[in-house]
Amino acid sequence: MIILLRIILFGLCLFYLSQQSLASSCTYNTYSWNTTIREAVDHKTVNKPYDELIPAEVDAFTGCTVCEEDQRTVSIPPIQPFKICHIIAPGVEEILQSLVDRGEPIFSITGYRVGNTRGVVDEKGNRTHFSNHSFGIAFDINADLNGLYDNCIAFSESCRLIKGGAWRPEQRGGLSIDSPLVRAFQSMGFKWGGQILGQQKDFMHFSPTGY
Repeated sequence: MIILLRIILFGLCLFYLSQQSLASSCTYNTYSWNTTIREAVDHKTVNKPYDELIPAEVDAFTGCTVCEEDQRTVSIPPIQPFKICHIIAPGVEEILQSLVDRGEPIFSITGYRVGNTRGVVDEKGNRTHFSNHSFGIAFDINADLNGLYDNCIAFSESCRLIKGGAWRPEQRGGLSIDSPLVRAFQSMGFKWGGQILGQQKDFMHFSPTGY
């Protein structure tokens, strides 16, 4: 009940804060992932008035956008600084600081990066939807020990590593459902990519949906 209440309050807070952006312009660098050649293509820089954002450039749940202007740099030594949406930044900072103070092993975090890496594929083989990282609402932790796999409905030898390092939950910095780090972010309403349904398991990844 307490966790559910915190999630509800978290959602209400995000909705309120999503209305508070003071940015007048929106700038971001983006690309599309090509599933045929498995490379990033169509790199471009977008600069437009903030009030001309289209629905695809705004996360419907949090109100976070793809705009650089809506991102905030999080700096908690010894973690290298990274960017996430200003709406979720305060809660993430609080949890990370607590984990660092307790000595939890956090070696690296990657947050905001804009790219069409999800959704349907067009006639050129390019993905057409922004990822959760694009809105600054997803982050990857300790990627070298918690890789992204496909062909992986349930983790087994048939899973294929496609990003990061091999999943090592038994090593310091490896993540599992019982990790204090995973439990801490779940208490805030984030889902862990190691539990997402379907062909992929993303053991480094956290976002409101897990994807």
